[in-house]
Amino acid sequence: MSSFNVFVIFWIVVALLTFIYLFFVSAPYGRHMRGGWGRNISARTGWVLMECPCVILMVVYGLIVKDGLKQVHEIFLLLWLMHYIHRSFIYPFVIDMTNPKMPISIAASAFSFNIVNVNIQAFGIFYFTEYSDAWTDSYIFNTGVCIFLLGMYINIKSDYLIVSLRKNKGPGYHLPNKFLHKYISAPNYFGEIIEWIGWAILTWSLSGFVFAIWTIANLVPRAFTHHKWYQENFSDYPKNRKAIIPGII
Repeated sequence: MSSFNVFVIFWIVVALLTFIYLFFVSAPYGRHMRGGWGRNISARTGWVLMECPCVILMVVYGLIVKDGLKQVHEIFLLLWLMHYIHRSFIYPFVIDMTNPKMPISIAASAFSFNIVNVNIQAFGIFYFTEYSDAWTDSYIFNTGVCIFLLGMYINIKSDYLIVSLRKNKGPGYHLPNKFLHKYISAPNYFGEIIEWIGWAILTWSLSGFVFAIWTIANLVPRAFTHHKWYQENFSDYPKNRKAIIPGII
């Protein structure tokens, strides 16, 4: 077994432990901001700093192997950058951040995770997974792309409905009732989970699979925390609304 595979297995174990941990301790940023986590920095600055490695490092890796890139690798890069350019450099400046601060420890933790994850993704898709010239014509690839784009649409539309709600009703938190917000408390997380499951399918790689696991490990507990927060802060919160998967949980 290669050292890469050994590390990925270790990283999956860390994801499972993180999944359990986050059901007991919610990350202190956004609506769940609280003291006791060290020095704070601007939430907008922290967001850009912790997400930007996903753009910068992936571009660097792409340039390093540019002479050996196939069309499928270029599509991987395009899809990855579509998500992370928006996430790193557009979304933080569009959203009205109700809590303008975040602990630097949280930004540093997310920054470190993204450094590791980009390395796993880049090495996985550029070096350790072989793709035929016909991969882009395969049913698996095209199904994965469709799932990825569907998840991205759900993720972005859900986020921007919150942005619109704050523009119409003023700053702070309001009860959303449109799109998938009618059925779950965290449709943006639901969309992101779908997105990276699509990535795992379209890359058909161990690296893609481990990122999907990490996305679930991070976002499912966070969705339950959001759900509980809504229930505690809105007396008229719909009782049939679920946390993360419509009609299920």
